[in-house]
Amino acid sequence: MIAVEICLESVHSLRAARQGGADRVELCASLGVGGLTPSPGMMRFAAELGIPTRVLLRPRGGTFVYDADEIAVIAGDVAAVRGFGLSGVVIGAAHADDRLDRETLARLLERCDGLGKTLHRVFDRTPDPFEALEQAIDLGFDRILTSGQQPTAAEGADLLARLVAAADGRITILAACEIDADNVGALIQATAVPEVHATCTPTADEPTDAGKFGFGYPPPNASKMLVQRLVENAKRAGHASA
Repeated sequence: MIAVEICLESVHSLRAARQGGADRVELCASLGVGGLTPSPGMMRFAAELGIPTRVLLRPRGGTFVYDADEIAVIAGDVAAVRGFGLSGVVIGAAHADDRLDRETLARLLERCDGLGKTLHRVFDRTPDPFEALEQAIDLGFDRILTSGQQPTAAEGADLLARLVAAADGRITILAACEIDADNVGALIQATAVPEVHATCTPTADEPTDAGKFGFGYPPPNASKMLVQRLVENAKRAGHASA
């Protein structure tokens, strides 16, 4: 059975994901910079909505090389996720050469006992994805979020298929990036990924004047209809390839 995870940052998108039949969400803020840690209020709302939720823990944009204070912030956010009763975390850390920072990740994962643990797309920067795959398994992650080290999952399909084979059921490969209802079936058939990750957002509205004052433009929200179509097509493709 294929599982569908929706990546989102707003109250509206949380509702759309739940109503559209998503299996799980990744809760973030600031998707325009690749996602940051969401607020405690958003974590609470997701908990009250009742949809299985993994929370991105990323204290800033840019690289995934963190200093001691940033690591302490991430550790504190793990406690917040646990306090709200959410299902898991999405984390990553790297050295300057893009290899996984195993020591930092091990220390953070010690705090995540009982939570689901996704290694985020820091994986897509690693120089040896198969070494990183084994490290993620050894560290205790249960999922790797990846586009196959390419800008889109379609472009990374070959590596995604090889990662699924190498994982051999020991960890879940969660395919991401530019996945929608129209291409999900072909991706599943080509790669045998058991889970997909998408935003299900329509074309953004025209910017408002707020952006001119530095307040930013409103992010596109997930569409219930697009979530439903993605879920239906993903499940159909999963049954066909079973």
